[in-house]
Amino acid sequence: MSEPVVGSAGFAAAAADVIAELFARTGEGRPRPRLDPTRRVVELLGDPQRACPVIHLTGTNGKSSTSRFIESILRVHGLRTGLFTSPHLRVFNERITIDGEPLSDEKLVENWHDIKPYVEMVDAELQEAGDVRLTFFEALTALAFACFAEAPVDVAIVEVGMGGEWDSTNVADASVAVFTPIDMDHSATLGGTIAEIASTKAGIIKPGSRVVSAVQVSAALAKIEQAAASVGAPVVLENRDFVLSSDIVAVGGQLITVQGRAAAYESQFLPVFGDHQGHNAALAIAVCETFLGDGAVPLDADVLAQGLGEATTPGRLELAATQPTIIIDAAHNPHGARSLAEALERYFDSDHVALVIGVLDDKDARGMLSQLLPLAERVFTTQVESERARDAEDLAAEVLRSDPDKPVLSYDSVDESLSVAREWAGEEPGRVVVVAGSVILAGEALLVVEDRDWS
Repeated sequence: MSEPVVGSAGFAAAAADVIAELFARTGEGRPRPRLDPTRRVVELLGDPQRACPVIHLTGTNGKSSTSRFIESILRVHGLRTGLFTSPHLRVFNERITIDGEPLSDEKLVENWHDIKPYVEMVDAELQEAGDVRLTFFEALTALAFACFAEAPVDVAIVEVGMGGEWDSTNVADASVAVFTPIDMDHSATLGGTIAEIASTKAGIIKPGSRVVSAVQVSAALAKIEQAAASVGAPVVLENRDFVLSSDIVAVGGQLITVQGRAAAYESQFLPVFGDHQGHNAALAIAVCETFLGDGAVPLDADVLAQGLGEATTPGRLELAATQPTIIIDAAHNPHGARSLAEALERYFDSDHVALVIGVLDDKDARGMLSQLLPLAERVFTTQVESERARDAEDLAAEVLRSDPDKPVLSYDSVDESLSVAREWAGEEPGRVVVVAGSVILAGEALLVVEDRDWS
């Protein structure tokens, strides 16, 4: 039932058409709290989500970084890996990677045309029942699992889109259910308390799952342990079953020591910044120990060193440029902004910070500003190319409500705001530009840096 695929020279154009088809669906910022449509389409596809074990991650912050650490360690271990993360930063294909490489345009086109008839079959069933057709993220999830099955991969590392219980990725049954720290975010959709949010996220725990969790506040941990107990799933918990023993600032990153489930891993180089990344790496180590040997077999020292050393976390405290320094981070909620602020003070000691910030209109801008404004000498507000973007002038007014004496300028485009901030930073040594507030903003800023050849 596949549609004909154009010659190799035309795959970029054909891939762009596929991406446009997907984005024409209901956006990922407006998820539908339902699982049956995704379950229906993967059943028609022969349940590709069951083709290999799945490591399923949820939480408020740190999912993408932890996913990438896990993927890199398991790939170096010798497994063929699939990784599904969202949203993308630079290019759409980053969302689905096979063996560490973004999905090729050719495979994107071929796999989409393979599953498209079944997607449209479910679309028709939904519309006949008076419901909306498969959303962007529902269709993309089906595509990701189809790509992993077609590759094929030995293990799929899958990040939830939002929540957990009704997230479309939850058609898979987690071999290991992973929880990064849970905090307030997406309150209108997931609930107004941490307990409610954690209850929804705990829906990824299934019979047969093993649970590995970062340190959680008591309300979140109670919901995770309750869900695990209901299906007899063991819980591995940071600071009880594994611990980040130390982290030391080093050139280009940090040296971490982790007491894992099976062994101690001394002075491992992690080429990323931020204490929170040390905790993400410790979580990833515990997940890999759990997946590979149920916590009883130590990870090979050389494999771990290479896996962590080669791991990348684009848009997460990324040193995107020097002369002057530009740091880009995808922090998009108060918890992420707090981690960013702590990392800036420890890893990038500067009293002269220009903050370029743009947020989406459903995010807690005031909460983020409360963490970041004390570090900023001046602020440049901007807005990303999204229908959900908060107006730059409105955001500037929010800055002044939070700190009436803070110098602030607003710009409609990321390019202009970043250029002006960089010009200011270049006037004196020691000045730093920090970009934060949205994953979309991080991606757009990275593209500006690349296009202008500032890196």
